[in-house]
Parts: sequence; C-alpha cells; structure tokens
Amino acid sequence: MASGVNSRIEGLYRHNPEERRRRIADETGLTATATDALAGCVLGQERADKMIENVVGLYELPFGIATNFTINGRDYLIPMVVEEPSIVAGASYAARMARATGGFIATHAEPVMIGQIQLIEVPDSRAAEAAILGQTIELIERANAQSMSMVARGGGARSVEVHRFDSSPMGPMMVVHLLVDCRDAMGANAVNSMCEAIAPLLEAASGGRAMLRILSNLADKRTATARVRIAADALTRDGIDGHEVIERILWAHAFAVVDPYRATTHNKGIMNGIDPVIVATGNDWRAVEAGAHAWASRSGRYTSMSHWYRDAHGFLCGELTIPLAVGIVGGATRVHPAARAALDILGVRSAGELAEVCVCAGLASNLAAMRALATEGIQRGHMSLHARQIALAAGAEATEVATIAQQMIDTASIKPAAAEQFLAALRNCLTEA
Repeated sequence: MASGVNSRIEGLYRHNPEERRRRIADETGLTATATDALAGCVLGQERADKMIENVVGLYELPFGIATNFTINGRDYLIPMVVEEPSIVAGASYAARMARATGGFIATHAEPVMIGQIQLIEVPDSRAAEAAILGQTIELIERANAQSMSMVARGGGARSVEVHRFDSSPMGPMMVVHLLVDCRDAMGANAVNSMCEAIAPLLEAASGGRAMLRILSNLADKRTATARVRIAADALTRDGIDGHEVIERILWAHAFAVVDPYRATTHNKGIMNGIDPVIVATGNDWRAVEAGAHAWASRSGRYTSMSHWYRDAHGFLCGELTIPLAVGIVGGATRVHPAARAALDILGVRSAGELAEVCVCAGLASNLAAMRALATEGIQRGHMSLHARQIALAAGAEATEVATIAQQMIDTASIKPAAAEQFLAALRNCLTEA
C-alpha cells in the first residue's frame, strides 16, 4: 500500500462496487491482479479443493472497506468481510469521530504462543518439574529444530513452564508450556510440531506419559491494545448534548461490566469489528474468538473486554486489550487471492501491526454500538441498512432494491410483508406505464 494513503474517503458509499474498487486501488496502489481479486470468484474450486475436505463449491461474503481510520498517526483503509449490515458503516463513523482527536493509539506484545504437553501417570511431580526445567536448553533446541525458518526470522522456542494439577476428573496431571515466538506467523502448525517433538524428552524426564500435545488458543502473552479519546462535541446526536451521550455510554459500559448477559452482547459488538478483518486477511477467526472470550473470563467471571471512562477534561476514553494471534505469512493468507489483496490494502508490515489494526477496529465497533444504544437505539440505524437485505429477500431486482428499501424506511415498516407489498405496487405501476 502507498505510504501516503488517506483513509478519509468521503462519499464512498455513493459509488457502485466497481467505482469503489477503483477508488481503493488508486488510493493504495493495488495491482490489477489484487484489484480483480476484490471482485470475487477468484478462489476457484480447484484451489478450494486443496484447502479443506469434501469441497462441493464456494460460498461468498461481502468484502467492504472501513474508512477514516488513523492508527498511531498513520491512515489505514481496513478490509472487512462480513454479512451483517451496519458493521462497516459503524466502525467507519466511530473512526471519523476519533480522527478529530488524533485517532487510535495501539500497541502489541511480542508474538508469543503457548504450546501445551499434557503429562499423566507422573510418579513424583515435584521431582519431574525440577528435571524438566533442568533440561530447558535441550528442550528448546529440540523444538527449534522443527522450524528453522521461524528461527531464521528471529523467532522460535524461548522458554518452558511447568504447571502441576493435583486433581482433575481423571486424576493428577502435569502440563508443560512451551513458549514460542512466532514472529509474523500465527504459528499453530509450527507450535504443534514442536510440542510433538519434545514430548519424548518430557516423558523421559518426568517418568510419565505424554497425552495431548497442542497449541493453546488462549494467547494471553500475545495481546494487542487500542486506546481512543473522543470529544463530547463529536458525540452530540439528535439534540442530545455530547456530555449527556458520554454519561449514557458509561452507563451502558457499567451494565456490561456487572452482567454477563449484557457483556456477551457487548463483547459481540467488539468482535463485530475484529472478526471481519480476521476473515478478510485469511486468519483464524475462530481461534481469535475463543481466545478473546476466555480472556474476558480470566477473573473467574465473564465481563466486558473494553474499558470506558471520562477523563479530567471531559473526554470519553476507551481502552481494549485482547489476545490476537494473527499472521501475515503462511496458511490462507498466502493461498487465498482476496486475502492477499486485503493485506495489500492494509499495507501492514508485521503480524503485530495487523493485530493493532484489528483491536482498533474492535474498539471502534464497540463505540459505534454503544453510541447508537445510548441515543436513538440500535434498531433505527441497523434496520435502515438492513432494509436492503429485506428487499432482496422479498425478490427485488438490483434496480428495485433502493426504491423498496427507501419506502420501508420512510414508512418505518422495515418488514418482509411491507417489502413484498411495495414491490408488488412498484411492478404494477411499471406494468401499467
């Protein structure tokens, strides 16, 4: 991506998809091949058949671009693959509000993943722990021999931890953690291979038997953090003063902090921003989801992933830290042409930078949802955007969708029955004409 990209593209929604692709390509310097990949139908059944089992076809989702994002002083156009209306628009609008106060500030931890080796039937767990830790250098060398390419990039196994569980439904066990710096890879395959390789050494050292040998998707050492500061004036909506909107948002956040039923939906709103970026770039959104929700429960009670407060100057401030195991090398990020195009649009230079983009998209989505809930309610904006889908489901053709959707919005009747009624009336008028 061109280094001077401007994410503030006004009126992008007014253009058709082909014109939008051209605007994005012009702004980011995409190649013709990458631009074509955004149009869809590029994976092909032959390539898909090599990716998963029992392929019978392809399933497409909309590929959108969230605009207005400034992260650490740099503008980003953020690709999002998602089916739900209002997510791209909401994140873009929140990013525009943040833009006025410098945008988002993001950081990331080192890309360390955890591999787990379960040991059972260990005769003396304390002696086994000492023996295992005494062989740390040998264990790391054996692990690193499985992924010399990762080591060559500056990564590889770093250390070993031992965890003893004196009781479980099946009895005592030990779990050895292998900490691996995966650099720009997500790292699942490499870490799993390392765990397999060191299992015999652990059996010999402990006198026990190795059972599971696998990566953990709770990547709590590989976190990313986003922070944002929003002025009250930017939050004014429908005659509601911005300071009042902040008060309402803080009450919405407090609800998510104390109540797991609300926290679940609140956190889904965060993942609404993160998952589409993960999918667009060919990363494992299921692993990220699992890790994020486990992280939200780390205190022993499920709660809000984000933290919102008002600072001494009256600004609304938000923070979000979650585990984000993402990569820009290997897997579908290399195989899928549209995933490569998404990374080209982002122009990220490391997995850590991609994680920063993801966590900022999540915080923006969270802000957009809470602002809507605290003012007009979630349904007005969401259902207005949803009207196009209802029109399509009612059988409207491409040239009819906008008219039917607008009629539903104007009459505040965004329902399938109304869409069918308006569509029939429209077609009757055209027939009579």
